[in-house]
Amino acid sequence: MQPVDFSILALFLRAAFVVKLVLLALILSSFWSWAIIIQKFINFRIAKRDAKMFQQAFWSGEPLDLLFGRIRETPRGASERVFCKGMTEWERSRRTDGRMIPGVQARVDRSMDIAISEEVARLNHGLTFLATVGSTAPFVGLFGTVWGIKNAFQEIAAQQSTNLAVVAPGIAEALVATALGLLAAIPAVIFYNKLSADADKLAAGLDRLADEFSTILSRQTDA
Repeated sequence: MQPVDFSILALFLRAAFVVKLVLLALILSSFWSWAIIIQKFINFRIAKRDAKMFQQAFWSGEPLDLLFGRIRETPRGASERVFCKGMTEWERSRRTDGRMIPGVQARVDRSMDIAISEEVARLNHGLTFLATVGSTAPFVGLFGTVWGIKNAFQEIAAQQSTNLAVVAPGIAEALVATALGLLAAIPAVIFYNKLSADADKLAAGLDRLADEFSTILSRQTDA
């Protein structure tokens, strides 16, 4: 009897059309998840570096007007963009005689809140896909397994034999779908939790920056 090839490629080629679609969907989801994970790690590392550099400049004692004039054209990083939004509204609220238009504090805070919302959306972009893969991939793989086992039983009925050589290839093909589902889901869940925590920390840093900046402007407005 010729031995049966149980390699992953051979199992894929022998699988039913529906199972092949499931396997391809899981493979693509896994590759896309890893692409998002790698990109997010790079982006978050750059964001943390930019936030640290801006904090150093913000508290260096340099006048905020000079800092704003230096970075306003090309703000680098979320912290600088939020700061520039606030300073832009601050300058727009200044009259020609140097006095401030009433309500400037509320407008500056609102501008920075909008900027923070945009930055948070940018930080969380792609994480929804990881959450979706982590929650659905095992069930998609299970669907492929159920379909493959159904085909295996149909093959048993067609050949009217329960010989292991008849049953084993079909069951092996079916179980590959469950394995790929778990292979796609587990990293997606782990890194979704990690990246979500990192995004929350960065967002909290932006909120602190906005509060500190608002306090400084409040003192200047009252003065």
